[in-house]
Amino acid sequence: MAEVRVKSEISGSVWKILKQAGEAVEEEEPVILLESMKMEIPVLAPRNGTVAEIRVEEGEMIAEGDVVVVISY
Repeated sequence: MAEVRVKSEISGSVWKILKQAGEAVEEEEPVILLESMKMEIPVLAPRNGTVAEIRVEEGEMIAEGDVVVVISY
């Protein structure tokens, strides 16, 4: 089984985790919501698959380029 590591495109805080490990996701479905400058920015699944790992926690500060989710397909 292959996997894709989903990286944050911005720095900010993890506002809400929408999917958990083991859940199916579809391409372009939000997995995590980030907050930056009082805006909510969704992190979208790049393809259909299953969430293999969530690498962040709600409230955590992350940097641009950090891996936040791993999706297996």
